[in-house]
Amino acid sequence: MTLDGDTIYDDLGVPPVVNATGTKTRIGGTLIREESLEAMNRAAEAFVRLSDLQAAASERIAEATGADAGYVTNGASSALTLAAAACIAGDDLEVMAQLPDTENVPSEIVMPRTHRNGYDHALRVAGAEIVDVGANDYTLGTGSENTEPWEIEAAITDETVAVAYMEKPYTRPPLETVVEIAHDHDVPVIVDAAAELPPTENLSKFVEQGADLVAFSGGKAIRGPQSSGILAGREDLIKSVARQHLDMHASEPVYDPPESLVDVDDLPGVPRQGIGRSMKVGKEELAGLIAALDAFIEQDDQAVLNEWHDRAERIAGQLEGIDCLDADLINAGKTDAVTSVVVTVDEGRSPVDTVSLVGGLRAENPRIFVGADDVHQSQFTINPRCLPDDQAEYVVERIAAHVGSGGE
Repeated sequence: MTLDGDTIYDDLGVPPVVNATGTKTRIGGTLIREESLEAMNRAAEAFVRLSDLQAAASERIAEATGADAGYVTNGASSALTLAAAACIAGDDLEVMAQLPDTENVPSEIVMPRTHRNGYDHALRVAGAEIVDVGANDYTLGTGSENTEPWEIEAAITDETVAVAYMEKPYTRPPLETVVEIAHDHDVPVIVDAAAELPPTENLSKFVEQGADLVAFSGGKAIRGPQSSGILAGREDLIKSVARQHLDMHASEPVYDPPESLVDVDDLPGVPRQGIGRSMKVGKEELAGLIAALDAFIEQDDQAVLNEWHDRAERIAGQLEGIDCLDADLINAGKTDAVTSVVVTVDEGRSPVDTVSLVGGLRAENPRIFVGADDVHQSQFTINPRCLPDDQAEYVVERIAAHVGSGGE
């Protein structure tokens, strides 16, 4: 196995992790591309005006996504915060300076109830109030939808600045329907697509469906710097993001940002430091994200997915040979999804229950992280995308050791 006690984390006295759960930020996302690392190292060798670099990144993102413009953020979460701030403030410098205080400022973002999640806190950071609509009827099997299109339309008022949409294969109503309703009321749509790559075509899919702003993680499938994100969308909204994010501590006579991001002629003066100041992106992350995005676009999606599928099959086959475990593949028939392994523990025959097994793996050195969302159902998952073959063998060995001897 490649974790041989010679990582920087060992030097720091911190256990490294064998990642069998996928692109989880809490354990470092994915491993950064060599192209990105090289770009970051080169970026560290010289200075640059960050607004110039953001303008160059905007052009690259626009080309990749089909959007008017783009912006590099420090993660998809800050992309959502800046998206909300842009929808609230527009080009109004007074409102920008006021955020996140939205007293007497329209700031409602309509969101289907079943799209609500822990990450939508990012929208509220900008001062937005989320108005959720709909119910949870679809899961009851009654034939009803969770959110009917008319409910979204009825929730849009003079206080509405955007409609937010959490993109997943199962989310409803369809994005095109939501966009049509919002645009009929001149309201933009923000799409959280942080983890919706691959396939590469999703970079442009949501813009093509009419979304006004789309947030992607830069540190997951793109494999750029873990702290990076992408916001793609309408030019006027991206310009608002730039005004609220770039360092504006400048003397007006020499204030001359790139026109593609900040049109000085349209401004009454220099913007104040905006809500995005605490979300600044360094030159190294900017250069690293651009390089990673270029490499991601060039990769063969199907070849990568096939590699992950083959690895998942091998892992499942090996785990099936362990007496108290059953292993099944999920997503195996989908052309745009990662094949993963669902492992079911027969707790009547296993010397350890599922919680103890998963907890025991995490307590080792190196720590082993498997997917633990369903441990209450005696199941855990193994995602192959961040798991080299030698580490996959190690994970199987350690699981076998725990269930074969009562744990170690």
